[in-house]
Amino acid sequence: MTTFSTLDSLEPTLVQGPDIPRPRLGELLVQEGKVSARDIERALLAQQEMGGLLGRVLVRLGLVSEVDVAHTLSRQLQIPFIAAEIFPEAMPDVEGLLPEFLQTHGVFPLAAPEGQLHVAMATPQDPFVLKALRLATGRHVVPHLALESAIEKALAEPVEEAQDDNDDGLFGDGLDGGDFVEHLKDLASEAPVIRLVNTIIGRVIDLRASDIHLEPFDDGLHVRYRVDGVIHPGEVVPPRLSAAVGSRVKLLAHLDIAERRLPQDGRIKTRVKGRELDLRVSTVPTVHGESVVMRVLDRASVRLNLDTMGFEQDTLARFNDLLSRPHGILLVTGPTGSGKTTTLYAALSKIDSEANKIITVEDPVEYQLEGINQIQVHPQINLTFANALRSILRQDPDIIMIGEMRDGETAQIAVQSALTGHLVLSTLHTNTAAGAVIRMQDMGVESYLITSSVNGVLAQRLVRTLCSHCKQPYEPGEQVRASTGLARFAQAGQPIYRAVGCGQCRQSGYRGRTGIHELFVLDEPMRRAIIDGKDAGTLHLLATQGGMLSLYEDGLRKVAAGVTTLDEVARVTQDQSDA
Repeated sequence: MTTFSTLDSLEPTLVQGPDIPRPRLGELLVQEGKVSARDIERALLAQQEMGGLLGRVLVRLGLVSEVDVAHTLSRQLQIPFIAAEIFPEAMPDVEGLLPEFLQTHGVFPLAAPEGQLHVAMATPQDPFVLKALRLATGRHVVPHLALESAIEKALAEPVEEAQDDNDDGLFGDGLDGGDFVEHLKDLASEAPVIRLVNTIIGRVIDLRASDIHLEPFDDGLHVRYRVDGVIHPGEVVPPRLSAAVGSRVKLLAHLDIAERRLPQDGRIKTRVKGRELDLRVSTVPTVHGESVVMRVLDRASVRLNLDTMGFEQDTLARFNDLLSRPHGILLVTGPTGSGKTTTLYAALSKIDSEANKIITVEDPVEYQLEGINQIQVHPQINLTFANALRSILRQDPDIIMIGEMRDGETAQIAVQSALTGHLVLSTLHTNTAAGAVIRMQDMGVESYLITSSVNGVLAQRLVRTLCSHCKQPYEPGEQVRASTGLARFAQAGQPIYRAVGCGQCRQSGYRGRTGIHELFVLDEPMRRAIIDGKDAGTLHLLATQGGMLSLYEDGLRKVAAGVTTLDEVARVTQDQSDA
């Protein structure tokens, strides 16, 4: 337990009076490099609309952490900062202090020696609260600065224990209908829930996560993060907060929190640790509540440059040749999360948008590209891919990008667009490049139209790259080189690398991802094979005989170059048979 002697050593060295000038909080934060002057200007504008103290506004905007503001405020006020660990286990009993007053003003009594009252305060610069404490207790008040969250948690602990003893759960109170929805809104707007959701979203920057999964089960809301394509467990939110956390996310995404039986989709734009983040939100009902997935679209980390996306030089040269053709279809294939859309964005950013009219039809529009007309599909109002495509052909485009070929109607219009002098870029969900031809045939596109319109297909996967701090060279042996096919790309005696794990990569052995590719070009022998009705396996074999490297072989090139491992290439390419 904390003693008064501990607190006595934290006695403020100077209590600023109203006549003593002190540096402004914003100026100190800029001096310490916590924020920029531009950030302070934005926060001041937001403060005019939101009200409240500047420090709290900065934290709510995600420009700086609550701890950083507290330490700088401590320096500004010359009042010591006290961590939650120093709080006493039991709050001292002081006559005249009402729990409601402490909750409302963010005050936690620390110790009450003779004639004094040591308190932790979120706003120790508030003279009215200090005066009220002095008048209510008749003691000399010694303020200490503490985090608002720490004070709230310390004050709430006895209440939480009582709830655990007497309640079956947060919603075991007979609320239903409109009352229940209002109750959810109130809970989702409480400071602890807001901070918890902000913390969950904020972790994506440190973890470099691409997705956040909130999954409800009996024991609470399980939080999981997908990092470099692999899902990792996170914290577990207690059951009494599960619905409130889900509702908070739905409020941020402008979804209907009263609708818990149907899937919903939305979007959150936020700023976390100084970076702009877009979150694509998807909710689906499960037996224990709503499962929420947030796809992270980090504008700062996206690389819209084909040269830095893992292309080997020969593959990139042929892909650029296909991009430079005046008309035809260029497809990118792969499973969900394999980077197809990012590759198409990088391809579009390479094309001169000033010299070409470029229109995209997407669902959703993930990144906004300068100089490019992007259309968001809205099936609710019948703005489908097919209907949007019909309209944009009258807009006189040079290049059309279709987010995904989902049905035969869209595929037919794409083929007609290519045959009438447009370059069409799109994605398909197939496992191999050759499989895209068969998929288009399944959609009802005639073989002769495919051979006349499709220029090439790029199949793509993402493999994790080895951590440069801990990767370890080793000799796999001749048997492994022969059985895996590595001998073709790595000379005898040339070491390859394996994953080890260190603090830099969170013990995974990998940090970041890069692409492996398989580029299928429709040349004359290939067109004849398609007209003859050959299957995907035969088309793939014919392409490899013509010099195409498969996804697995392209992965082996990266293993030989020390970029990734044999295990990682095998994991990612094990599905390489046409779906």
